Amino acid sequence: MKTLWGIDLGGTKIEGVVMNAETNEILVRKRIPTEADKGYEHIISQIAKLIDLLKEETQLKPVAVGFSTPGALDPSTQTMKNCNTTCMNGQYMKKDIENAIGVPIEIANDANCFALAEATMGIVKDVVPDAKVVFGIIMGTGVGGGVVINGQVLNGRHGIGGEWGHNVLEEDGYDCYCGKKGCNETVFSGPSLQRYYAKISGKSLTMKEIYQLYKEGNDPYSKDTMQYLIKSFGKALSYIVNVIDPDAIVIGGGVGNIDLLYTEGPEELKNYIFNSRVVETPFLKPKLGDSAGVFGAAELVRAY
Repeated sequence: MKTLWGIDLGGTKIEGVVMNAETNEILVRKRIPTEADKGYEHIISQIAKLIDLLKEETQLKPVAVGFSTPGALDPSTQTMKNCNTTCMNGQYMKKDIENAIGVPIEIANDANCFALAEATMGIVKDVVPDAKVVFGIIMGTGVGGGVVINGQVLNGRHGIGGEWGHNVLEEDGYDCYCGKKGCNETVFSGPSLQRYYAKISGKSLTMKEIYQLYKEGNDPYSKDTMQYLIKSFGKALSYIVNVIDPDAIVIGGGVGNIDLLYTEGPEELKNYIFNSRVVETPFLKPKLGDSAGVFGAAELVRAY
């Protein structure tokens, strides 16, 4: 039996899955803590530990393992970059993991793995089965994006394909940790929308609370915040649609639970798209939830 092995490497947990490559049946899933505070070498040892646990439970061995990571592998230097688990940055993680577990690995960032999973195993496969180009969005604590073309992740020359979260939307906006100002992430991530609401209302609420107030219809500040989200989202997304014109867009993350994105989002996109105000692209809610990262990681090694 051919199997697919995937690892979703997060800041607090490492999740692994072994799947039947023919049926996508899950043979085993396990999670262990990342314990990133103990340093880079400890993270590598935790990965090796999880692989050993998966081997023990399945009595199988991987041919290769796919990894979803909180950053990107730089194709030129073969080191990690843009990781919010900062001890990984500058490290030869691909080589170090391969040395630790003894098989080849493939790495893509979490947004790419989300997009890949939903394109090949999730909602896109169900709704738009002939889709060739898929743009996957994660809108939560941060903002990320991933591009999948014909079932393959578009990593790009610099390993930053799909990095939509760090396109500049507001040139005079807030500072972003990446060094620029007004990136998409500083405009319509969950924390950024909470900051916007607090600025206009004087009250600090969670995004869930703000959205609930909007649905109740009695809070003008929540309405303003939702309008700000939709206007910013539509404009930012138009740059993607004008360049790659995807067959489907999937929106994940906590902010992705806001229904307006799927109704008002396409309407706002009409104001910017170079297509005579016609938007036919389906905006889809993800099917796989927090499993998308680990399933996408497994899909990275299907060709092995």
